[in-house]
Amino acid sequence: MKRFSTISEFLQFRQLPRPEHPLICVFKVESVERLLIEAPKSWLYDFYAIGLKRVDNAKDARLKYGQQEYDFDNGIMSFVAPGQVLSLSLDDHVKAIKQSGWMMLIHPDFLWNTSLAQAINRYDFWDYTVHEALFLSEREEATLVHIMEEVQRECQSNIDKFTKNIIISHIGTLLNYADRFYHRQFITREKAHHQVLARLEKVLNDYFEGDDLTSRGLPTVSYLAQSLNLSPKYLSSLLKVLTGENTQQHIHRKVIEKAKEKLSTTDLSVSEIAYELGFEHIQSFSKLFKTKTNQSPMAFRQSFN
Repeated sequence: MKRFSTISEFLQFRQLPRPEHPLICVFKVESVERLLIEAPKSWLYDFYAIGLKRVDNAKDARLKYGQQEYDFDNGIMSFVAPGQVLSLSLDDHVKAIKQSGWMMLIHPDFLWNTSLAQAINRYDFWDYTVHEALFLSEREEATLVHIMEEVQRECQSNIDKFTKNIIISHIGTLLNYADRFYHRQFITREKAHHQVLARLEKVLNDYFEGDDLTSRGLPTVSYLAQSLNLSPKYLSSLLKVLTGENTQQHIHRKVIEKAKEKLSTTDLSVSEIAYELGFEHIQSFSKLFKTKTNQSPMAFRQSFN
């Protein structure tokens, strides 16, 4: 596996000129020597990489992001955080990857003491589990290309005391646009994302129907995300867009649904139901039930008599 510690090291490897600024660089992908079959099959960067590019023969190549395949089919924008492993495999008849577009490389040191130093990692699309490239309309693509060009111009100009703040402002704008477009993609790729909802319901149903619920306790956000091969933050963002609820709220809704079922169809006591649903204390169960239904568990049961 090849590790690129600096932007200069990466550019030298790709036979590109040294960057005007050692901590940030924007370049046209067409200027990169085509990704030959002799290139490293796995690599990682110690810096952020934002791609706005098309892979012309994407169907002949498989790019893995972490442990899963990355979908470039029709999507053009991708995000890789420092330390994330990428790997590439090509079909036997393919000698090189043909790609076009833009790349922006940002070393974490460039963000030091700026508004993006911590904020940059709050965006969901840096996560390993975001396994599809961002789809863009022609207008959206033009907007982001314009920002790339502005950053490139600043990098190539004489550096002064305003340069860094202007570039940081451009990067923040680009990330905010990308965040908007990814959330729109949650909606426009409705079929694929509603399949996640179906899988989530199955995971929850299987969990609550298991025999060891009393010892395992309530399902956690982390457990559900791991079961769906998604990050907790990404799953919550997706659910918020599709249902208006985050993952924790979704768990609570399922808990109340199961509690109502037991209260209305069994003779189990409230404490027994709470225990069967994974609660350690009946008070926690009763408080959640009343918060969600405006009734105590006993009042709900009595309404059926």
